[in-house]
Amino acid sequence: MSLLTNVMDHSLDDGYAEAAARKKAAGASGMPKTLRAKLGFAAGLVLAALVVTVGAAQARVAAPVVAKERQELIDRIDKETKSADKLEGSVDTLRDDVSARQRAALKTSGGSGQADLVSMLSGATAVHGPGVRLVVNDAKEASSGGGDNPRETADFSDTGRVRDRDMQRVVNGLWAAGAEAVSINGQRLTALSAIRAAGDAILVDNKPLVPPYTVLAVGDGQRLSSKFQNGADGLYLHALEDTYGIRATIAVESDLRLPAAPSVIVRTAQPRTEKGTS
Repeated sequence: MSLLTNVMDHSLDDGYAEAAARKKAAGASGMPKTLRAKLGFAAGLVLAALVVTVGAAQARVAAPVVAKERQELIDRIDKETKSADKLEGSVDTLRDDVSARQRAALKTSGGSGQADLVSMLSGATAVHGPGVRLVVNDAKEASSGGGDNPRETADFSDTGRVRDRDMQRVVNGLWAAGAEAVSINGQRLTALSAIRAAGDAILVDNKPLVPPYTVLAVGDGQRLSSKFQNGADGLYLHALEDTYGIRATIAVESDLRLPAAPSVIVRTAQPRTEKGTS
Protein backbone atom coordinates (compact mmCIF):
# COMPACT_ATOMS: atom_id res chain seq x y z
CA MET A 1 0.00 0.00 0.00
CA SER A 2 2.86 2.38 0.71
CA LEU A 3 4.15 1.91 -2.85
CA LEU A 4 0.73 2.61 -4.33
CA THR A 5 0.34 5.64 -2.12
CA ASN A 6 3.77 6.93 -3.18
CA VAL A 7 2.90 6.52 -6.87
CA MET A 8 -0.38 8.39 -6.41
CA ASP A 9 1.24 11.21 -4.45
CA HIS A 10 4.31 11.56 -6.70
CA SER A 11 3.09 10.89 -10.24
CA LEU A 12 6.06 12.80 -11.69
CA ASP A 13 9.48 11.34 -11.06
CA ASP A 14 11.49 13.41 -8.57
CA GLY A 15 14.40 13.70 -11.00
CA TYR A 16 12.20 15.21 -13.72
CA ALA A 17 10.65 17.58 -11.20
CA GLU A 18 14.09 18.76 -10.03
CA ALA A 19 15.31 19.30 -13.61
CA ALA A 20 12.23 21.33 -14.45
CA ALA A 21 12.70 23.42 -11.33
CA ARG A 22 16.35 24.15 -12.15
CA LYS A 23 15.47 25.12 -15.74
CA LYS A 24 12.74 27.42 -14.50
CA ALA A 25 15.04 29.00 -11.94
CA ALA A 26 17.74 29.63 -14.54
CA GLY A 27 15.19 31.28 -16.85
CA ALA A 28 16.01 28.86 -19.68
CA SER A 29 14.18 29.33 -22.98
CA GLY A 30 14.16 27.64 -26.39
CA MET A 31 16.61 30.14 -27.86
CA PRO A 32 20.34 29.22 -28.08
CA LYS A 33 22.55 30.70 -25.37
CA THR A 34 26.08 30.31 -26.65
CA LEU A 35 27.56 32.35 -29.49
CA ARG A 36 28.22 29.26 -31.57
CA ALA A 37 24.64 28.12 -31.23
CA LYS A 38 23.36 31.57 -32.11
CA LEU A 39 25.57 31.69 -35.24
CA GLY A 40 24.36 28.23 -36.29
CA PHE A 41 20.73 29.25 -35.81
CA ALA A 42 21.25 32.45 -37.83
CA ALA A 43 23.02 30.52 -40.60
CA GLY A 44 20.08 28.13 -40.77
CA LEU A 45 17.64 31.01 -41.15
CA VAL A 46 19.75 32.61 -43.87
CA LEU A 47 19.99 29.30 -45.76
CA ALA A 48 16.23 28.77 -45.57
CA ALA A 49 15.59 32.31 -46.80
CA LEU A 50 18.09 31.80 -49.62
CA VAL A 51 16.36 28.60 -50.78
CA VAL A 52 12.96 30.29 -50.80
CA THR A 53 14.34 33.32 -52.65
CA VAL A 54 16.09 31.21 -55.29
CA GLY A 55 12.97 29.13 -55.84
CA ALA A 56 10.83 32.23 -56.25
CA ALA A 57 13.37 33.77 -58.65
CA GLN A 58 13.48 30.60 -60.78
CA ALA A 59 9.71 30.43 -60.93
CA ARG A 60 9.59 34.09 -61.94
CA VAL A 61 12.17 33.56 -64.68
CA ALA A 62 10.48 30.39 -65.98
CA ALA A 63 6.98 31.89 -66.00
CA PRO A 64 7.40 33.85 -69.27
CA VAL A 65 8.93 30.80 -70.97
CA VAL A 66 6.02 28.58 -69.89
CA ALA A 67 3.50 31.22 -70.96
CA LYS A 68 5.24 31.55 -74.34
CA GLU A 69 5.24 27.79 -74.92
CA ARG A 70 1.57 27.61 -73.95
CA GLN A 71 0.66 30.41 -76.35
CA GLU A 72 2.67 28.76 -79.13
CA LEU A 73 0.77 25.53 -78.54
CA ILE A 74 -2.58 27.35 -78.64
CA ASP A 75 -1.58 29.11 -81.87
CA ARG A 76 -0.53 25.81 -83.40
CA ILE A 77 -3.84 24.19 -82.45
CA ASP A 78 -5.77 27.11 -83.96
CA LYS A 79 -3.70 26.92 -87.14
CA GLU A 80 -4.22 23.17 -87.53
CA THR A 81 -7.93 23.53 -86.81
CA LYS A 82 -8.29 26.16 -89.52
CA SER A 83 -6.34 23.95 -91.91
CA ALA A 84 -8.60 20.98 -91.14
CA ASP A 85 -11.70 23.13 -91.68
CA LYS A 86 -10.30 24.31 -95.01
CA LEU A 87 -9.59 20.74 -96.10
CA GLU A 88 -13.08 19.67 -95.06
CA GLY A 89 -14.53 22.49 -97.16
CA SER A 90 -12.43 21.36 -100.12
CA VAL A 91 -13.69 17.79 -99.70
CA ASP A 92 -17.31 18.99 -99.72
CA THR A 93 -16.65 21.07 -102.85
CA LEU A 94 -15.05 18.11 -104.62
CA ARG A 95 -17.94 15.85 -103.63
CA ASP A 96 -20.43 18.31 -105.09
CA ASP A 97 -18.36 18.52 -108.27
CA VAL A 98 -18.22 14.72 -108.58
CA SER A 99 -21.98 14.47 -108.05
CA ALA A 100 -22.63 17.10 -110.72
CA ARG A 101 -20.35 15.30 -113.19
CA GLN A 102 -22.04 11.96 -112.46
CA ARG A 103 -25.48 13.44 -113.08
CA ALA A 104 -24.24 15.06 -116.30
CA ALA A 105 -22.79 11.73 -117.46
CA LEU A 106 -26.04 9.92 -116.72
CA LYS A 107 -28.04 12.48 -118.66
CA THR A 108 -25.69 12.17 -121.62
CA SER A 109 -25.86 8.38 -121.71
CA GLY A 110 -29.43 7.59 -120.78
CA GLY A 111 -31.64 10.65 -120.95
CA SER A 112 -32.84 13.06 -118.31
CA GLY A 113 -35.64 10.87 -116.93
CA GLN A 114 -33.44 7.83 -116.47
CA ALA A 115 -30.67 9.94 -114.95
CA ASP A 116 -33.03 11.44 -112.38
CA LEU A 117 -34.37 8.00 -111.47
CA VAL A 118 -30.90 6.52 -111.06
CA SER A 119 -29.80 9.53 -109.00
CA MET A 120 -32.74 9.22 -106.64
CA LEU A 121 -32.44 5.46 -106.19
CA SER A 122 -28.68 5.64 -105.64
CA GLY A 123 -29.01 8.48 -103.11
CA ALA A 124 -26.93 10.86 -105.23
CA THR A 125 -29.56 13.58 -105.14
CA ALA A 126 -31.84 15.05 -102.48
CA VAL A 127 -35.46 13.88 -102.60
CA HIS A 128 -38.78 14.79 -101.01
CA GLY A 129 -42.20 13.25 -100.85
CA PRO A 130 -44.70 11.54 -98.54
CA GLY A 131 -43.58 8.86 -96.16
CA VAL A 132 -43.13 8.00 -92.49
CA ARG A 133 -41.10 9.47 -89.64
CA LEU A 134 -39.94 6.82 -87.17
CA VAL A 135 -38.21 7.99 -83.97
CA VAL A 136 -36.38 5.32 -81.93
CA ASN A 137 -34.84 6.13 -78.54
CA ASP A 138 -33.16 4.36 -75.63
CA ALA A 139 -35.19 3.42 -72.59
CA LYS A 140 -35.56 6.16 -70.00
CA GLU A 141 -33.35 4.32 -67.52
CA ALA A 142 -30.97 2.65 -69.97
CA SER A 143 -27.89 1.03 -68.44
CA SER A 144 -24.51 0.46 -70.00
CA GLY A 145 -24.36 -3.25 -69.19
CA GLY A 146 -21.50 -5.08 -67.54
CA GLY A 147 -19.19 -5.75 -70.49
CA ASP A 148 -16.81 -3.65 -72.48
CA ASN A 149 -19.37 -3.30 -75.26
CA PRO A 150 -22.90 -2.91 -73.84
CA ARG A 151 -24.41 -3.50 -77.27
CA GLU A 152 -22.88 -6.95 -77.59
CA THR A 153 -25.66 -8.63 -75.64
CA ALA A 154 -28.29 -11.25 -76.23
CA ASP A 155 -31.04 -11.32 -78.87
CA PHE A 156 -32.72 -8.16 -77.56
CA SER A 157 -31.53 -4.87 -76.12
CA ASP A 158 -31.50 -6.08 -72.52
CA THR A 159 -29.53 -3.01 -71.46
CA GLY A 160 -32.30 -0.66 -72.59
CA ARG A 161 -30.09 0.84 -75.31
CA VAL A 162 -30.79 0.79 -79.01
CA ARG A 163 -28.08 -1.23 -80.77
CA ASP A 164 -26.73 -1.14 -84.28
CA ARG A 165 -28.46 -4.44 -85.04
CA ASP A 166 -31.77 -2.94 -83.95
CA MET A 167 -31.36 -0.07 -86.40
CA GLN A 168 -30.31 -2.48 -89.14
CA ARG A 169 -33.57 -4.39 -88.70
CA VAL A 170 -35.60 -1.17 -88.64
CA VAL A 171 -34.04 0.10 -91.87
CA ASN A 172 -34.31 -3.27 -93.63
CA GLY A 173 -37.93 -3.49 -92.54
CA LEU A 174 -38.68 -0.08 -94.07
CA TRP A 175 -36.96 -1.04 -97.33
CA ALA A 176 -38.96 -4.28 -97.41
CA ALA A 177 -42.17 -2.35 -96.74
CA GLY A 178 -41.63 -0.25 -99.86
CA ALA A 179 -39.45 2.71 -98.85
CA GLU A 180 -37.82 4.44 -101.80
CA ALA A 181 -35.31 6.55 -99.81
CA VAL A 182 -34.21 6.34 -96.16
CA SER A 183 -32.12 8.54 -93.87
CA ILE A 184 -31.09 8.32 -90.18
CA ASN A 185 -30.49 11.57 -88.32
CA GLY A 186 -29.90 13.33 -91.63
CA GLN A 187 -27.55 10.64 -93.01
CA ARG A 188 -28.87 9.34 -96.35
CA LEU A 189 -28.54 5.59 -96.81
CA THR A 190 -27.36 4.00 -100.04
CA ALA A 191 -26.65 0.49 -101.26
CA LEU A 192 -23.16 0.78 -99.76
CA SER A 193 -24.19 2.24 -96.38
CA ALA A 194 -23.15 0.44 -93.21
CA ILE A 195 -24.70 0.63 -89.74
CA ARG A 196 -22.19 -0.43 -87.10
CA ALA A 197 -21.37 0.10 -83.43
CA ALA A 198 -18.29 1.63 -81.82
CA GLY A 199 -18.60 1.39 -78.07
CA ASP A 200 -21.86 3.06 -77.10
CA ALA A 201 -22.18 4.94 -80.40
CA ILE A 202 -24.01 3.83 -83.51
CA LEU A 203 -22.15 4.66 -86.72
CA VAL A 204 -23.83 5.25 -90.06
CA ASP A 205 -21.24 5.36 -92.83
CA ASN A 206 -18.59 5.85 -90.10
CA LYS A 207 -20.36 8.93 -88.70
CA PRO A 208 -21.45 8.64 -85.05
CA LEU A 209 -25.08 9.35 -84.21
CA VAL A 210 -26.69 10.04 -80.86
CA PRO A 211 -30.21 9.12 -79.74
CA PRO A 212 -32.97 9.70 -80.46
CA TYR A 213 -32.60 8.18 -83.92
CA THR A 214 -34.95 9.80 -86.41
CA VAL A 215 -35.54 7.60 -89.44
CA LEU A 216 -37.20 9.21 -92.47
CA ALA A 217 -38.53 6.94 -95.21
CA VAL A 218 -40.10 8.24 -98.42
CA GLY A 219 -42.88 6.13 -99.89
CA ASP A 220 -46.63 5.55 -99.79
CA GLY A 221 -46.98 6.81 -96.23
CA GLN A 222 -50.04 4.93 -94.96
CA ARG A 223 -49.20 1.70 -96.75
CA LEU A 224 -45.55 1.95 -95.70
CA SER A 225 -46.45 2.47 -92.05
CA SER A 226 -48.98 -0.36 -91.96
CA LYS A 227 -46.78 -2.85 -93.79
CA PHE A 228 -43.75 -2.08 -91.63
CA GLN A 229 -45.59 -2.36 -88.30
CA ASN A 230 -47.23 -5.64 -89.30
CA GLY A 231 -43.99 -7.11 -90.63
CA ALA A 232 -41.38 -9.09 -88.75
CA ASP A 233 -39.10 -6.10 -88.16
CA GLY A 234 -41.96 -3.91 -86.92
CA LEU A 235 -43.03 -6.64 -84.50
CA TYR A 236 -39.38 -6.92 -83.38
CA LEU A 237 -39.40 -3.20 -82.56
CA HIS A 238 -42.68 -3.56 -80.64
CA ALA A 239 -41.12 -6.40 -78.63
CA LEU A 240 -38.24 -4.11 -77.66
CA GLU A 241 -40.77 -1.50 -76.51
CA ASP A 242 -42.84 -3.91 -74.44
CA THR A 243 -39.98 -5.88 -72.91
CA TYR A 244 -37.09 -3.45 -72.49
CA GLY A 245 -38.68 -0.01 -72.50
CA ILE A 246 -37.12 1.18 -75.76
CA ARG A 247 -39.23 4.06 -77.05
CA ALA A 248 -40.48 4.29 -80.64
CA THR A 249 -43.06 6.44 -82.40
CA ILE A 250 -44.11 6.33 -86.04
CA ALA A 251 -46.10 8.97 -87.92
CA VAL A 252 -47.21 9.41 -91.51
CA GLU A 253 -45.94 12.64 -93.09
CA SER A 254 -47.18 14.38 -96.22
CA ASP A 255 -43.78 15.77 -97.26
CA LEU A 256 -40.39 14.60 -96.05
CA ARG A 257 -37.08 16.01 -97.28
CA LEU A 258 -34.01 13.80 -97.39
CA PRO A 259 -30.52 15.10 -98.22
CA ALA A 260 -28.23 13.59 -100.82
CA ALA A 261 -25.64 11.07 -99.75
CA PRO A 262 -21.92 11.74 -100.15
CA SER A 263 -20.71 10.80 -103.60
CA VAL A 264 -20.08 7.11 -104.10
CA ILE A 265 -16.83 6.50 -105.96
CA VAL A 266 -16.94 3.38 -108.15
CA ARG A 267 -13.48 1.85 -108.45
CA THR A 268 -14.09 -1.76 -109.47
CA ALA A 269 -17.43 -2.20 -111.22
CA GLN A 270 -17.58 -1.67 -115.00
CA PRO A 271 -20.70 -1.08 -117.09
CA ARG A 272 -21.79 -4.00 -119.24
CA THR A 273 -22.48 -3.23 -122.87
CA GLU A 274 -24.76 -5.48 -124.86
CA LYS A 275 -23.44 -6.33 -128.33
CA GLY A 276 -25.95 -6.17 -131.14
CA THR A 277 -26.88 -9.34 -133.01
CA SER A 278 -26.82 -9.56 -136.80
